[in-house]
Amino acid sequence: MAGPGEYFAIGAYVSCRTCQETRLQGEVVAFDYPSKMLALKCPSSSGKPNHADILLLNLDYVSDVEVINERTQTPPPLASLNITKLASRARLEKEEKLSQAYAISAGVSLDGQQLFQTIHKTIKDCKWQEKNIVVMEEVVISPPYQVENCKGKEGRALCHVCKIVEKHFIDMENQKGVQRNPAQQSQKETSTSS
Repeated sequence: MAGPGEYFAIGAYVSCRTCQETRLQGEVVAFDYPSKMLALKCPSSSGKPNHADILLLNLDYVSDVEVINERTQTPPPLASLNITKLASRARLEKEEKLSQAYAISAGVSLDGQQLFQTIHKTIKDCKWQEKNIVVMEEVVISPPYQVENCKGKEGRALCHVCKIVEKHFIDMENQKGVQRNPAQQSQKETSTSS
């Protein structure tokens, strides 16, 4: 039985009971003594092989903590990080957030902002030029951002962007229909029960 002041070795196998009376077992992947936080690697709740759940547990809210199997050998080294890739990802995220902030400050409609996000998921080469969306430096979409507002040299790029715009608005309309249906259903139920 682990005492309140004990440390948990990385790689040890631990069992505990949560405040909801659930028994958890897993491998210790991290332990922070000052905050009493324990990170356990447990079998995946999705059942997928080669996947695991990482649970963060505050030891103030668990009981019956037992070390089932103590780690005797040195834990494996941490995976190396590709700093260049991480820096590139951070730079791209920052650019994306700045682009969103620009659109909001420029007074772009919500439809325009949502369309930009939809296009950006498929085609990274898109940016704002005042209130216009510029895609691959070839296609310009101006407010109110419908298919007929797509301008550019005839070709595959224009055709592809027009299809994305058309699908975006069809999906948005379908989504609005799904959101309205539960309200309409409850209105029908209310009127039939009267």
